[in-house]
Amino acid sequence: MINNEPLAYYLRPTSLDEVVWQEQTKLSIQKFLENWQVPSMIFWGTPWCWKTTIANVLSHQLQADFFELSWVKSKKEDLNTILEHAEKNKAYWKKTLLFLDEIHRRNKAQQDSLLPFVESGLITLIWATTENPSFTINNALLSRAKVIVFEALKPEDIITFFHNNQEKIHSRYPNTEITEENLTTIANLANWDLRNACNLLESSIMLSTDWRINDEIIQKAFGKPMYYDRDWEEHYNIISAIHKSLRDSDPHAACYRIQRMLVWWEDPRYIARRLLRFASEDIWPADNNALLLANQVYDAVQKIWMPECRVFLFQLALYLWKAPKNNVCEKIDIQTMKDIEKYWNLPVPMQIRNAPTKLMWELWYWKWYEYAHDHPENRQADWTIKINNQHFPDELKWRKYF
Repeated sequence: MINNEPLAYYLRPTSLDEVVWQEQTKLSIQKFLENWQVPSMIFWGTPWCWKTTIANVLSHQLQADFFELSWVKSKKEDLNTILEHAEKNKAYWKKTLLFLDEIHRRNKAQQDSLLPFVESGLITLIWATTENPSFTINNALLSRAKVIVFEALKPEDIITFFHNNQEKIHSRYPNTEITEENLTTIANLANWDLRNACNLLESSIMLSTDWRINDEIIQKAFGKPMYYDRDWEEHYNIISAIHKSLRDSDPHAACYRIQRMLVWWEDPRYIARRLLRFASEDIWPADNNALLLANQVYDAVQKIWMPECRVFLFQLALYLWKAPKNNVCEKIDIQTMKDIEKYWNLPVPMQIRNAPTKLMWELWYWKWYEYAHDHPENRQADWTIKINNQHFPDELKWRKYF
């Protein structure tokens, strides 16, 4: 009988010993199992880093009934059926473990519907998400569940997994020759995703004509997988890396990440806008032209668009890298905000208030105001004017921000 299961499913581990993963995560899971007290948990990690597999293994070791739902495909009736089953299990002291995949695809109001069952312990819930729970899961659920972080698998982890499953791979494809170089190439192209690696290996085998695979066949099978999300954490991680690379005078890393965002169809205006911010936050007034050029590039990007506008962004990045750095504007932003939050609505001194009516004049609005242009003799060498007007309220009278 021919086994039509995808290779990724065929090689899925059935015990913790078969899992290639970070030791710290493994220790946390094993600790729960030793105490027979598994809390509701949120499994956060990249695709195919063992989230569903571990949930299944936990149910077997706890001798619990295991149910799996995808919040993309499941309905409310599916959840109600599982809850009814859990009520029956509770009478016999049997645990019910529910694995909910892709929880980030439901809104936070829908997530709230799970709260009573988590608090009562009727079921042990394990949520899986590829997105940062801080952005996608409401605080009530976060406070009632243990977040377990599954780090992305490294290429060496993927190679180790293939080595550990060498016999199973050979039994599935007995005539195929797979070299260590083949496995290294596949692991490097897999984008930290073991399912990608398994699919890439299987596709390469199917594309081979003489049961031998090479780099050309692997590249053909590879295509262009994507690991980038314009709405969530990876988006902000990469734009943050661009900003910090330029601040630290590393133009190579900045340009690499600009290109990475563009390859995955990021709006080039977003990158230009962030570089425009950098020109003010990290450079002005050390180089007055940086902000002007950044604004010109932003306009040029809108006029020319992709793919030609890529060079504009690299041109701007290199200019910002070479420009002298100064963060005085950022400091002013932070310090003035602190004063606002401390004092809030301090009144404007009467001396510099406008007095458009007679009543306001009689109330001493604008009284004793000194008009600076009437005192040219007070102009200083740095183009400031020494004048007796009080501009700050009394609470901030001696404040200097730079």
